[in-house]
Amino acid sequence: MQEYFKKVVAAAVLALIVAGCGGGSSSPAATPQVMMTVPLAPSIVSVDAGNATATVKFNAPTDNGGATISSYAVSCSSSRETKTATGTASPITVTNLENDTSYACSITATSSVGTSRASAEVLVSPFVNTNPVISTSGVACDYNHDAFNNSPSVNLMSIANWSCGAQGRVLAANGIPDHDVGTFPNANNPNTIAEQSISANFTLSPDLAASATALGGPRGVVGYVLNGVKIDAGTAGSCSNAGANCSLVPPLLGDWSIEALGQTSFDFGDDDNHAHVQPGGEYHYHGIPEGFVSKLNMGAVMTLIGWSADGFPIYARYGHQDAMAADSEVVVIESSYRVKTSPDANRPAIADYPLGTFTQDYEYVAGIGSGLDECNGRQGVTPEFPEGIYHYYATDGFPFLQRCIKGDL
Repeated sequence: MQEYFKKVVAAAVLALIVAGCGGGSSSPAATPQVMMTVPLAPSIVSVDAGNATATVKFNAPTDNGGATISSYAVSCSSSRETKTATGTASPITVTNLENDTSYACSITATSSVGTSRASAEVLVSPFVNTNPVISTSGVACDYNHDAFNNSPSVNLMSIANWSCGAQGRVLAANGIPDHDVGTFPNANNPNTIAEQSISANFTLSPDLAASATALGGPRGVVGYVLNGVKIDAGTAGSCSNAGANCSLVPPLLGDWSIEALGQTSFDFGDDDNHAHVQPGGEYHYHGIPEGFVSKLNMGAVMTLIGWSADGFPIYARYGHQDAMAADSEVVVIESSYRVKTSPDANRPAIADYPLGTFTQDYEYVAGIGSGLDECNGRQGVTPEFPEGIYHYYATDGFPFLQRCIKGDL
């Protein structure tokens, strides 16, 4: 009998529980919860040694743990130091390493959940390659511009087509600028902008030569801006020793070469782009092509604006304070030239033509400014060449644009 009452009570309690839960109605199914975890470790594909650098190429983790990976961190350690670098995609370059020193490099991935374990280490020894094999084939090979320029002194199509292939880097252009220009002809430049037939080839494997080669004017084109307009910083203007006879056009009247920029004694009729027009209708730059730089609208960063005749790139105004450190501050680059403190012998009188009027008034001093060489170039990292390349600068001061090249032709 006691056992019978126990069963009755149990049944009653169960009935009350069911009634309290809504009787015979069904409860909603539980939503399964997805458990997110830290990502698996990335895997290193290769580590390329450079001058005080290690560039790590890697594959993303095979499982991100359910959350998007926000960043990667590379760590390279030697017996004396550890250097790190972060990024959002492969490759990532670690800088400021000691050359000829062994480093063990690994990489981690981070998501909103946390950071993965480190990948397997790969050893690398940074070094100075005195004869690097350089290729520019993957950079700005498809820069093309084809548009009408309605600037009053132009009113022509502006065409510039770049390509890379078996013939090297090839430019086909008509020399017409792609930005506003000044008034041409004008009182100091009586020439009209006209279309040109430009076909130029540049090597895709530039190599430094034993010595510099002067270019410009009749010696050959020093380079082209991406819009197909020629770089030609010097002038054909000259003065005699006494300074009594001067001319802004050929023939030469003396040994003192007049500068187009940086002086107020002579006016070459150049516009705000530091450019004017040659007798054959060639619009060309003597200094930073301001209209083109403004059109690119890159801001205060290293900005690729063209290619030199030797195949090395040209940048405008900005570069890294430490030439070999991509994480160093971006600053205005200054040339290594300065105005001489006293005039050369037989120079026209300073009272008539202040120092800085003539090319001969400037001297190159290695190590001053931003450490550029006599051709306004240096070895260093750039956005397009994170492992470093020799490159030129267009600067606000003399020589403004390079007058020579350091590479083989």
